[in-house]
Amino acid sequence: MSSTPEISFPRHVVVIGAGAVGLMSAIHALDQGLQVTLLDFNEPGSEEASSYGNAGWLSSHSVIPPVEPGMWKKVPGYLMDPIGPLSIRWRYLPRLTPWLLRNLASARRERIRSTARALRTLVVDARTLHHEIASRAGVGHLIDTSGVLHVYRSRQQFEGDAFGWGVRRELGIQWTELDGEALRQREPDLDPAFGFAVQVDEAGHCKNPGAYMQALQAYALARGAHHVKAAATGFRLEQGRLKAVLTAQGEIACDAAVISAGARSKALAAQAGDHVQLESERGYHAVISGHAQEARARTPMMVSEFKVIATQMETGLRIAGQVEFASFEAAPDWRRGEIMRDIALKLFPGLPRTLPQSDVRFWLGRRPSTPDGMPCIGPASASSDIIHAYGHGHIGLGCSARTGRIVGQLLAGQAPEIDLAPFSPQRF
Repeated sequence: MSSTPEISFPRHVVVIGAGAVGLMSAIHALDQGLQVTLLDFNEPGSEEASSYGNAGWLSSHSVIPPVEPGMWKKVPGYLMDPIGPLSIRWRYLPRLTPWLLRNLASARRERIRSTARALRTLVVDARTLHHEIASRAGVGHLIDTSGVLHVYRSRQQFEGDAFGWGVRRELGIQWTELDGEALRQREPDLDPAFGFAVQVDEAGHCKNPGAYMQALQAYALARGAHHVKAAATGFRLEQGRLKAVLTAQGEIACDAAVISAGARSKALAAQAGDHVQLESERGYHAVISGHAQEARARTPMMVSEFKVIATQMETGLRIAGQVEFASFEAAPDWRRGEIMRDIALKLFPGLPRTLPQSDVRFWLGRRPSTPDGMPCIGPASASSDIIHAYGHGHIGLGCSARTGRIVGQLLAGQAPEIDLAPFSPQRF
C-alpha cells in the first residue's frame, strides 16, 4: 500500500456510486470542507439502484454473517432447488466457486464471533446516526426508532438460533421476549401460528429508502456537490497520486475518489490495485399496497423460517429477502417475487387471498457481498487517494452512516474512528 500523502485543501473528491454509502460519504466529505462530485449512471433513489429496494432495517444487532456452521452440507440442495431461499444457477457455479469456498471456510464458530465483533463497530448506533443525517436533510420522519422483531413459531424454534443470539449477548445486545398474548397485542395481524418473538429495542428502520436516498442527494447538492450521470471506468494515476476518474464521457479531474459502486465495484477495485472477492448476491422484494386496513406489520419483523423481512413502508407492505447467485446481467426469476408475495399471504391471513396484479410490485436488487461477510473499507493499494467503501452485503443501509463518517475522516487525513484492519481491501 502506498504511504499516506500530505493532504492540502480544498480537495476535489469524486464519489463513485450514489447509493446509501456513496451519499453518506459525499455528505461527510462536504462536512470536511471538500469539493464533491457524485458520479453514477442512475439517479439516487431510482428503482434500478440497490439502495431503493432493501428491507429498510437500521439494525445495530445485525452482526451475524449470512453463513452458518455446516452450511457446506446444504450446497447440493441449493443447486437442486432453483426457487429455494438460497439458490445458485448452475451456469454461474464455476465463476462463483472461489468465492463460495472462502464463504464456506468462514462458517466456523470462532470466525463468526470475530466477524460479529468487527461488524458491531460499524452498525452500533445505526438508527441514531441515520436520524441525525436524515434530520439534517429534512426527512427525519423517515427514520423510525421503535425497534424490530425476530419472529418464530415457538420458543423451541428460537432456541435453534441459540448460537447467533449468544454471540449478540456477548456483544452487549439486549432484547425482550414476547410470546402468546403479548405478541398478539403487538402484532394482531400476524398469523397466530407464530407464537414467539424477540424485540430488539436498539434497532430502527427507514420507512422509504428510495425517498431517503433522493433526500440525501438533494441535501448534498444544496450544499454544493455536483452530480454527473455517467459510469466510471477507471483512474488516471501519476506516481501514485490520483489525477482523474475516467468515464465513457471523458475524464473528471480530481484529487481523491471513493469507490462506492456496490456490486459493480470489483472492476474499479482492480483498477485501483486490489483484487477483491465480491459477488452480486441477488435479492427480491414484493410490495403489497392498498391493504393496510386488512393487515399490516406494525413492527418490522424478520421471519427466520422463510429468510425474509416484512416491513410496513410508506409505499406498502414490503417482503424482502432470499438469496440468488447468478451473473450480474442474468434475467430476473420473477418466481422469486411471487414467493415473496405468497409468504406475505401466509404471514398475514387478513390480506385478500387473491391480490389484484396492480396491488403487487416485484423488484430485484444486487447486494455487494464478500465471502467473509465484511465490507471493504480503506485506502487502495495503487494510491491512498482512492478509498474503498463497498461490500456491505445485507446490511448496507445500516452500515452506511458510519461508513460515510469513516470515509470523510480518511479523505481529510484523520484517523478513522474504528479499527479498519478487519475491513482491509487487501485481505483477499
